[in-house]
Amino acid sequence: MSRYRQSKLIMSGPDTPTLRRRKSFSGWFLFAALFAFIPGTLRAQLPVSLEPCANKVPPAQQVAIGRKAAQQVYKQMPVLPDSSEVTRYVQSLGEKLAQYAPGYHWPFNFHVANMADINAFALPGGTVFVNLGTIQAADNEAQLAAVMAHEMSHVVLQHSICNMVKEQHVGLLAGLGQLAAGIALGNGALGRVAQESIGLGAGLGFLHMSRGAEKQADQEGAAILYAADYDPRAMPQFFEIIEGKYGKGGAQFLSDHPNPGNRTEYINQEIRSFPPKTHYITQTNDFQRIHKMVSGMHAYTAKEVQSGVWKRKSPNETVSTGINEYDKAAASVSHVDLSQPRDWSTFKGDGFTMQVPSNWRVLGDADSGMIAPPGGITPTPDGQSANLQYGVLTDLYTPPEGTSREQEFAALLNQLTQENAGMQPSQESTTQVAGQTVQSVQSVNSQANNGRGEHDWIVGVPVKDGLRYFVFVAPEPDFGTLRPTFERVLQSLRLQ
Repeated sequence: MSRYRQSKLIMSGPDTPTLRRRKSFSGWFLFAALFAFIPGTLRAQLPVSLEPCANKVPPAQQVAIGRKAAQQVYKQMPVLPDSSEVTRYVQSLGEKLAQYAPGYHWPFNFHVANMADINAFALPGGTVFVNLGTIQAADNEAQLAAVMAHEMSHVVLQHSICNMVKEQHVGLLAGLGQLAAGIALGNGALGRVAQESIGLGAGLGFLHMSRGAEKQADQEGAAILYAADYDPRAMPQFFEIIEGKYGKGGAQFLSDHPNPGNRTEYINQEIRSFPPKTHYITQTNDFQRIHKMVSGMHAYTAKEVQSGVWKRKSPNETVSTGINEYDKAAASVSHVDLSQPRDWSTFKGDGFTMQVPSNWRVLGDADSGMIAPPGGITPTPDGQSANLQYGVLTDLYTPPEGTSREQEFAALLNQLTQENAGMQPSQESTTQVAGQTVQSVQSVNSQANNGRGEHDWIVGVPVKDGLRYFVFVAPEPDFGTLRPTFERVLQSLRLQ
């Protein structure tokens, strides 16, 4: 199989993978987003009602742009793996807050950057990074939730995408097409934008907010905290704590998030207008346990990150390549077991579930990823991508504007063929999946696998936002042996 850049791994049970994000099977996976679209409350239910900044960038395109930027974050910053207990805690807290994020149901997902600076940032579309230093500096869970709610509010109010529109970066970053949303930001104009826009710490140029945007994020964030039963006063309290430690603008957070002025005064004034509550959450046992854990963890300084030392060392199991949670032990398996599996587990994806062999593992997240037996995924020589040789990948294809339902599968095949040298699809056919008739095609790539050839079975299932597609992959000589397993996986598919 061609190269992939991974997303992230989430386990919803001992052997039950959960997946998210997308990419063609010749490209690389972007880590993306942990959660499926979480039902949010209506804007009118929050005590603060602010409208997103005016722009014409569709939500799906904002998500795709954010995922491109996230690839660069993983290349430039050390990020804790999603299996980390610290990350799982932050994700759980973020999931709770996301239930109260108003407006469009952004696919929020949360990650921990192994950096000492007190900082956090949110990419367009809902990916939020919280620095380890921020967790270490917070005194209680309400303060950490305040930082996260503030960042989520930038997503809700679409501040970063409006900054990009002003800087005229959207056209460049979105010009690769929806299918290839996870493609590498390479040389040329697009690469220059990446270098200019993505810095160390939170130095993504389009994320530097105006004071007006900061005030709105404070107000909306305080409302999200209130709705989630956290003390909204924790927000100005935490800003005062870091200002007291570092001086005005001394912390990275304060320089990236300029103080609108009288922050404590106007947030407290806003809070006084909220309907009174008899009890707020301030501290939790989970936070105290995690805070004790992170107090002894090493977080990289900005100088260490810039030097690239984190790519050579791996304290705290920091992700140092684009392959998050890559199972090197499984990759070293010399022989892939092709026998019919006896045990199966439920794979929970974004808007679907399916049964997969229990011993198969996931490289990806709830939207897109590869699911393969031990040894079925191998790293590329540079360690920055992965090859799928045996298994299945799934992704969401958003067709170009104006594409009819009848044309979507053909458009998908056209894009895959362009991106995969040597791919030769056969005649399209139909099959029954999840109670509907869907299109599929068999393809052979004689150039793959060092001349052994590769057989790809591509199936496209219509969903609300386009096509959820599945590619079942094996070397040509072994495809027939694995086909019964592939068919059972496909027939177990259930849309939600």
